[in-house]
Amino acid sequence: MKSLLALTLLAALAAPSFANEAKAPAKADLAKGQEKSTQVCGACHTADGSRGVPANPIIAGQHADYLAKQLHEFKSGKRANPVMTGMASTLTDEDIRNVTAFYASKEAKPGFSKGKDTVLLGEKIYRGGIMAKQVPACAGCHSPTGAGIPSQFPRLAGQHADYTEAQLVAFRAGTRGNAPMMLTIAARMSDKEIKAVADYMAGLR
Repeated sequence: MKSLLALTLLAALAAPSFANEAKAPAKADLAKGQEKSTQVCGACHTADGSRGVPANPIIAGQHADYLAKQLHEFKSGKRANPVMTGMASTLTDEDIRNVTAFYASKEAKPGFSKGKDTVLLGEKIYRGGIMAKQVPACAGCHSPTGAGIPSQFPRLAGQHADYTEAQLVAFRAGTRGNAPMMLTIAARMSDKEIKAVADYMAGLR
């Protein structure tokens, strides 16, 4: 009787452990992620997500959670982009988990600022914001080094200035609406300010 009671108690204690194991998120398969990136992503983002065409984002070293969020929002239409909506629609949840982990595992290569005349303005905005316009410092969310915060705020260091500028303009126009905070911030920025801070971020490291 005591043995039966002991076994019953042991089983009860073990049950939550089994339940937790069942709920554990599936691990990403980097090899499958690389295979899918070659088939779907590489033409625009290069094989390792590094420094391709300036109009397309550098995704090497970007946070996997952030990349996954963007792909799911392209897929659902929450983030509008005809090319990316078409690409994302072909990906399963498993594909997205694998391919984002693959790109996140790559080391981001450093970039460079080009606007010598505006780099000080860009730095001022990134590190201190624009007080008169109630624009907060970019560093507050994206970190002083531009490393970002996983799942919440993307890595910006080394990103193509052309791409960053285009996204800020899209936020300001409301044509990119999947980050409400950025809509408000970009709406208060001039073309010169957007261009300056985008160029400054390209050289962050």
